[in-house]
Amino acid sequence: MTDVSRLASSAYSQALEVIASVEPRIAEATRAELADQRASLKLIASENYASPAVLMTMGTWFSDKYAEGTVGHRFYAGCQNVDTVESLAAEHARELFGAEYAYVQPHSGIDANLVAFWSILAHRVEGPWLQRAEKKNVSELTEEDWESLRRELGNQRLLGMSLDAGGHLTHGFRPNISGKMFHQQQYGTDPETGLLDYDAVAAKAREFKPLVLVAGYSAYPRRVDFAKMREIADEVGATLMVDMAHFAGLVAGKVFTGNEDPVPHAHVVTTTTHKSLRGPRGGMVLATEEYAPSVDRGCPMVLGGPLSHVMAAKAVAFAEARQDGFRTYAQQVADNAQSLAQGFLSRGADLVTGGTDNHLVLLDVSKFGLTGRQAESALLDAGVVTNRNSVPNDPNGAWYTSGIRLGTPALTTRGFGHDEFDTVADLIVTVLQNTEPGTTKAGGPSKASYSLGDGVADKVRAASAEMLDKHPLYPGLDLA
Repeated sequence: MTDVSRLASSAYSQALEVIASVEPRIAEATRAELADQRASLKLIASENYASPAVLMTMGTWFSDKYAEGTVGHRFYAGCQNVDTVESLAAEHARELFGAEYAYVQPHSGIDANLVAFWSILAHRVEGPWLQRAEKKNVSELTEEDWESLRRELGNQRLLGMSLDAGGHLTHGFRPNISGKMFHQQQYGTDPETGLLDYDAVAAKAREFKPLVLVAGYSAYPRRVDFAKMREIADEVGATLMVDMAHFAGLVAGKVFTGNEDPVPHAHVVTTTTHKSLRGPRGGMVLATEEYAPSVDRGCPMVLGGPLSHVMAAKAVAFAEARQDGFRTYAQQVADNAQSLAQGFLSRGADLVTGGTDNHLVLLDVSKFGLTGRQAESALLDAGVVTNRNSVPNDPNGAWYTSGIRLGTPALTTRGFGHDEFDTVADLIVTVLQNTEPGTTKAGGPSKASYSLGDGVADKVRAASAEMLDKHPLYPGLDLA
């Protein structure tokens, strides 16, 4: 056990004792969560394991401080230490991603996207509108002016990737706020290959003429040429916004470079800070200097008080990601995804796009006669944690789905490599081959119920435990 592990074990044990003195059920649930995560194969593409240093940074008295505003311009007194924290987080982010500007206040990915959307609207619509109205700033607007501006802000166009093609619900999905803010349309993927067709995206952009072109994905298992996306945006006069929440770690780790790195090509880039980046749960916006003043108005435009303790944890995570070891980790994440994909293909499974070249794999479970919901539930019974996900033109819709999404960041953090991920593919196929769909009360086929063959769950859990024991989670941390 290293000195750091010994310190972490002592610190967490004592912290849980303090928590238990007030609400023992919370302390017990915390211990149970660690035990569950240690005993399961975590393959949710949007999850990871933060370091003890990142986790501990969130549990400090920075949680007690309000700090609306920006560095040096707060609406509360006594924020000098928060200024230090936020400045350090932004500095590390700029250096890590080569960005001109970083805004680290968003609480989540959707908050980051809302800040980005409203910043783009303010930059592209509000400023020119004020000039036309012959007003110096928004404080001079009358109620009639505001009504006219609201109509103009709410009549802008957004073009994003459709949900079933791998986009995110915040990219213009109608039930989401992004789909209500904008007059929106969506682009998909080639119906035969499942790959992005840049000519088709360009044709739709020429026809629709969006103010905002959104690139990025949450379930697209391939890389994106952001230089081409910028060409499309420039041709139609759109702002290119890239949501790299899922693959930020591969950008930070220099797995994605050149045209596959969105930062040099996009006007605005949003991300979460967990997932493949392995930090605390939170969001961030990167932008060019042109858009920085608008993004910097995230509070009070969209956000309230920033979570200072989480900004501190972001700074720690970004500092970790700037170390050489993170590049090794990021490359292994991509390599392991290849191993997982090949493991499925060699066993006859169907993958959307036929493989992967990022951190995730999208498995179409239709061949097994299952819905995504049935597959997800059966796998969970066997200790394999995944999430159901739509596939292109999914006949089962977004709730039941026809696919499951799997990612390699978390198990790569634990030390899994090629052989382990091949075994993971084998275990998953074993579960799916031994799962039968159930029936409804009326006797018809069910999209939710299922039955897993006798002994299969125990067999898979035993095989998983053998691998997990070789790669312990938070080694040395004893909370017994």
